[in-house]
Amino acid sequence: MKRIGLLSDTHGALSERIVRFFENVDEIWHAGDIGTEKLADELAELKPLRAVYGNIDGHVLRRMFPETLRFFCEDVDVLMTHIGGYPGRYEPRVRKMIYSSPPKLFISGHSHILKVIPDKKFNCLHINPGAAGNNGFHNVCTAVRFKIDGKDIKEMEVLEFERSEFSSID
Repeated sequence: MKRIGLLSDTHGALSERIVRFFENVDEIWHAGDIGTEKLADELAELKPLRAVYGNIDGHVLRRMFPETLRFFCEDVDVLMTHIGGYPGRYEPRVRKMIYSSPPKLFISGHSHILKVIPDKKFNCLHINPGAAGNNGFHNVCTAVRFKIDGKDIKEMEVLEFERSEFSSID
């Protein structure tokens, strides 16, 4: 069993609340728009980090992380990218991947809107953890925590707090 902490769109800022929320996870997954190499390093110091770069990430982060990551966690096939859409409205590049070889779990960021949507057509769960950072149009910061046990994705929890209550770890 693996306990996963999932976030996106930090844009260079990490809240103490999210650090506490991820205290007991085994891995942190970041779905892009990390913002700074410093923040990526801080996350990697907390727990093992899997991440993709996002559209605001510069050349250094693009060398550190891929645009798309496909991997297995336990028995779950995971596909993660920053700009990916969601069931019924997948981004064209992602649509090709999902149609040719559907993952069990598809993760994307970018929208700053928390979404957890089952795609019954492909027997796939889509998660967009929303925006964890203090930059963007969102008013609520969000992150997700869940467990993968064999082929099961379970015990999903959401952290949300008003952006006005954001308290940086710096």
